[in-house]
Amino acid sequence: MANKTLFQSLVGALLPKTDAVNAAGGKAYALMPRQALAQYAATGCLNGTFYAGADEQLETVLALAQAVEPEFLAKVAIHARESGHMKDMPALLMAVLAVRDVQLLKRVFARVCDNGKMVRTFVQILRSGVAGRKSLGTAPKKLVQRWMEQLPEDRLLAATVGNDPSFADLVKMVHPKPQDAARRAFYAWLIGREHDASALPATVQAFEAWKRDRSLPVPDVPFQLLTSAPLDAAAWCAIARQSSWQATRMNLNTFARHGVFEVEGMAELVAARLRDEVAIRKARVFPYQLLVAYQQATDVPAQVREALQDAMEIAIANVPAFAVPVVVCPDVSGSMDAPVTGNRGSATTAVRCRDAAALVAATVLRCNPQAEVLPFSDRVNAVRLNPRDSVMTNAKLLAALPSGGTDCSLPLAELNRRKATAGLVILVSDNESWIDANPHARGTALLREWQIFRARNPGAKLVCLDLQPNRSVQAPDREDILNIGGFADEVFATIAAFAAGRLGADHWVGMIERTGL
Repeated sequence: MANKTLFQSLVGALLPKTDAVNAAGGKAYALMPRQALAQYAATGCLNGTFYAGADEQLETVLALAQAVEPEFLAKVAIHARESGHMKDMPALLMAVLAVRDVQLLKRVFARVCDNGKMVRTFVQILRSGVAGRKSLGTAPKKLVQRWMEQLPEDRLLAATVGNDPSFADLVKMVHPKPQDAARRAFYAWLIGREHDASALPATVQAFEAWKRDRSLPVPDVPFQLLTSAPLDAAAWCAIARQSSWQATRMNLNTFARHGVFEVEGMAELVAARLRDEVAIRKARVFPYQLLVAYQQATDVPAQVREALQDAMEIAIANVPAFAVPVVVCPDVSGSMDAPVTGNRGSATTAVRCRDAAALVAATVLRCNPQAEVLPFSDRVNAVRLNPRDSVMTNAKLLAALPSGGTDCSLPLAELNRRKATAGLVILVSDNESWIDANPHARGTALLREWQIFRARNPGAKLVCLDLQPNRSVQAPDREDILNIGGFADEVFATIAAFAAGRLGADHWVGMIERTGL
């Protein structure tokens, strides 16, 4: 019989030495600048997290953005926006690109700054000076100008929602050239100058008429423009009928407070919209956004809450069924209580990292009924989940498990103790393992346990899904190990490609590198 102690020692001796210390003080492996920038772009939010303040994150991202070539910087910005659905981070990367390579900025601007919020954020960051300049500059000014001039008439009013800078501020900064009388009148109306009211776009004329006479039908404009004065239930019903899918999701309790669901047919209308598959895809909704909507929608009719569950099933429909036995390990430790999008004062999301981790586990289980779920902190939590239960139900059960310190090696140690077999292990964490840090051992405890596991399961693969911005990992990328950041539906497609052997040696960074410009 093999000497287990000797075997463990041999495994440890073959591990690469750690070269970093994570934010919790544990042993780790440093990410290269490209890997680290991709990680921050997918998870960073420029808000304080459990381990890092907003200023520290900003300094790190700016340093990483200077350490990579401009072309890769542009590709990361595109990936963060198009695949990760991020906002502040890709806008920051574009501001850096405006300083480093204006010609490249021109090529990718429209793909990243694809709506009014993104354009305003880009301008705000650029003018703040954090990227290395304070003036907007000729090229960025022309790009914003072109975006304004190409904006369809039916999206003009929607683009005016938001401040710092406002749409009116942008008009004053870049001086767009109106192509017709309607656009000329709109710009003048927006900045408070004399204009030909009869030339205004039809939606603006309807809005102005409604402001003068509230007995007129409520115009089809963003509801944020309508709420400067008290509205009755009929007006709120009109707003609910006209709202986009995302606006509906975000304002369910507001609709309830203003009597919308007391009007016959409105609950059915809202529920039908929420479960509209085309609208869900177009909204680029995060699964955790549906989870928080479900958790917070306490005063809405049952059919509306049920529609949110239906929407979740649609949102995760592209999550693959893996061809090998899978184990998913959500981290429920204390640091995972941090908001998944960072601390933003009164605007801080109610969704914690542990909620997102639980949701990943519940989603994998829903699409892979034979999967095993091993939640962990400083212990492995025994939990029995019914794969036929809804994602919402199982995610809630997982998120409510007791907390503790962080030991990322524990799930693998438990699998090794049981001599378990599996083809894919997915660890969902903030990667800040510290309890398992043995100063006398080579490598990390996670990598050591993985070596033992893989000796028993030669074809197995490990995915470390990180939900927070980081510059280190517990197990470096190699043929059987993938480190990936963020939580958009693209993450599941990447995991599936890795599990099927369709990713190259550079894995996730390689996928970003292949982004076309």
